[in-house]
Amino acid sequence: MRKVVSTLFISLDGVVESPEQWQFTWDDQAAAALARALDTSDTVLLGRSTYQMWADYWPSYEGGDDAAFADWINKAPKYVVSGTLDGVDEWPNSHLVKGDLASAIKRLKEAGGKDIAVAGSPGLVASLLEQDLLDELTLMINPVVAGGGRRKLFPGDATLKKLELVRAEPTSGGVILATYRPVR
Repeated sequence: MRKVVSTLFISLDGVVESPEQWQFTWDDQAAAALARALDTSDTVLLGRSTYQMWADYWPSYEGGDDAAFADWINKAPKYVVSGTLDGVDEWPNSHLVKGDLASAIKRLKEAGGKDIAVAGSPGLVASLLEQDLLDELTLMINPVVAGGGRRKLFPGDATLKKLELVRAEPTSGGVILATYRPVR
């Protein structure tokens, strides 16, 4: 059965919003970790906000450093979790998930293929973890304090959730790649 996995950039103070503003370290090991995540996944889960930002950007992206990611995300089936959107037709291969999230995730996990990657979407990641629907969480912990005014991965009133560390690797730039699985 496929797994639901997430890889997120995070600061030392737990910020996940707008990593392009505070992620200063990028090295070959971090790039290789992201490449592995793409290689092992063929389906994407997105929250509403990430979908709305990315649907305007990635379909028309050409060339540049992110060409491989653009090709991957544009070709992959995308499942957008939203209670407010009426449709997701502006980005090809996108499907709207409304209603019972657990049932939708179960159907996706039972379908054939590689893993299901949650792209960005920290609110969705927190919700999936809360509902025991996330199988693996890799945090790319950046050696920076991003500061206030930005969204953190978990709200202050998050429910206690125990995870186990399954792998940790520091990169040459000081980022720690830490992979966790929920204890069930």
